[in-house]
Amino acid sequence: MHQHTHSHHQTKRAIWFYAIGMISFLAGLFLSGISQQIIFSISVVFAGYHVISEGLFETIHHSIEKKRFVPNIHLLMTLAAIGAMLIGQFEEAALLILIFAGAHFLEDYTESKSKKELTQLLTLAPKQARKLSGESTEMVAVEELHVGDVIQVLPGEQIPIDGRVLSGVSTVNEASINGESLPKEKQIDDFVYGSTLNQEHTLTIEVTSVYSETVFAKIMQVVAQSQKTLSRKASKIKQIEPKYVTIVLCLIPLFYVVGRVGLHWSNAESVYRSIIFLIGASPCALAVSVIPATLAGISFLAKRGVLVKGGDVLADLSEVRVIGFDKTGTLTTGTLHVSDELDFAMDQIDLNVLYTLEANSNHPLAQALVKHLKDKTSFIPQLVVTQSIGNGVSTEYKQNKYQIGKPSLFTCTKEIQLKTQELSQQGKTVVYFVKNEQVIGVFAFEDQLNLATAPMLSFFKTVGLHTAMITGDASLTAQTIGKKLGIETVYSEVLPTQKAEVVHSLKDKNQRVAMVGDGINDAPALATADVAIAMGDGTDVAMEVADIVLMNNQLENLVVAYQTAKRVDTISWQNIGLAMLVVITLIVLNIMGIATITSSVILHEGSTLLVLLNSLRVLWPKKENTSVDY
Repeated sequence: MHQHTHSHHQTKRAIWFYAIGMISFLAGLFLSGISQQIIFSISVVFAGYHVISEGLFETIHHSIEKKRFVPNIHLLMTLAAIGAMLIGQFEEAALLILIFAGAHFLEDYTESKSKKELTQLLTLAPKQARKLSGESTEMVAVEELHVGDVIQVLPGEQIPIDGRVLSGVSTVNEASINGESLPKEKQIDDFVYGSTLNQEHTLTIEVTSVYSETVFAKIMQVVAQSQKTLSRKASKIKQIEPKYVTIVLCLIPLFYVVGRVGLHWSNAESVYRSIIFLIGASPCALAVSVIPATLAGISFLAKRGVLVKGGDVLADLSEVRVIGFDKTGTLTTGTLHVSDELDFAMDQIDLNVLYTLEANSNHPLAQALVKHLKDKTSFIPQLVVTQSIGNGVSTEYKQNKYQIGKPSLFTCTKEIQLKTQELSQQGKTVVYFVKNEQVIGVFAFEDQLNLATAPMLSFFKTVGLHTAMITGDASLTAQTIGKKLGIETVYSEVLPTQKAEVVHSLKDKNQRVAMVGDGINDAPALATADVAIAMGDGTDVAMEVADIVLMNNQLENLVVAYQTAKRVDTISWQNIGLAMLVVITLIVLNIMGIATITSSVILHEGSTLLVLLNSLRVLWPKKENTSVDY
């Protein structure tokens, strides 16, 4: 793929020169003789200014730099135009350059549009912040802010940097970070992110990250990386371009000889047909068959809150046959809740004691129980709580001893044992609330499933992907959840290092494997997978290792990412097929004596136009291919 690195000034100059070339060509149509040839020659030079310079000068520069012949596609068109003028076909030479240069501008526009779709998401970052210093405020550059500084953000302003709300309640639109258009309410102690929009009320925020470490800055780094990283197909095309052009140049003398000897063409006809061969064999459409589609795919996903770290990632995702998932924080929300409450003679005082017992603990089960009891109990301030690791929590109140802990710590009736067994078989965690050695309450907890999990897994099963859950949870819990979700293979009680071994074993079956996770414990497995996918609310380590980041923790966007990757792959192959078909067609028509320079250029550049427009379809996919029924 020929790389376009034109500056704004160079592009503007090329456009002016192209306009002069176009005017010269139109003027030449009304002239004749030597004056017409001169005007058409001027048209070739001006309209083809950037094409000729890239064809000749860049070939020379790269050949000297790499110490071998490194031609590019533009060299073929430049030689074709020169050849046409040498045989007196000045009008066709000018038309060739005008059409080819116009297509070149369109190629630059298409590629820049794909990049613009991506980078415009990131142009919203404010450059300054309103820093509070005592009773006064001052405007400072966001790069000058330090952790611990306090800033103020007024309604309608963008939040300049990541931080924690110290005062104020407002709604914040976080679309620039996670693609979610629905604003979120932010209050004291909530975290906010740079580039997001404060909508309603003034917020006072404590800075928690320097600018270079903000979520927004990390997104910018990913975007920069994704725009530079080519897919494997694009890289391959770029590698074979100089070899292909060299072969075409070597075939020109052979084509001339075959025309003269084998097809009995005249010298003039053989030269003319050789020039058409140069045009027809030029792989312009092939050169733009992959990169615009890939950039468009990355752009589309960025708008949906899915960050892809390069074109090769999309290519790998389209070939995935196995997708593994961590459980907690991925398939589930990672938030425990009370799913079952069995009352065996608990009164209001008992519930108040239970609430107070758990309110003094930071254990996730305790926090879930406190949330469950919050609206129907009251706190007992004077209660003395004793915690013992492995033995639960206990206290004494009004001459009664209370305990809460796992079932194995207590004896109970057959009825309670059977109910406990039933709940455990459903993958739930059970605790007993005991009063004076008697179980008076049974509570079961489970991790809430992500609402998008079931339809997402159903989709992957429908398209033929093998699904696996790789978790450190106990076997019974893991198997129960796996069965409920229809996951085909469940790996339970797996240590973090063993997760990587599981992923490696799946790859040993010659299958591309994707892994989805959110925590530090998932990092080894993510690093081992062909495609690493991290939840946006996960740890920095997981997101650093990941190839794809779901910024809003929306698993349904994983489906969109897969569909987009497949769509990019399909469109790329369509483009490659069309490009090669046109090349073959032009060569055959040329041999048959039907093709002219003008018709060849029109068909050749028409195919390039079709390829570019086909690539842009990725930005506007069919509606049914961008969502899953939930």
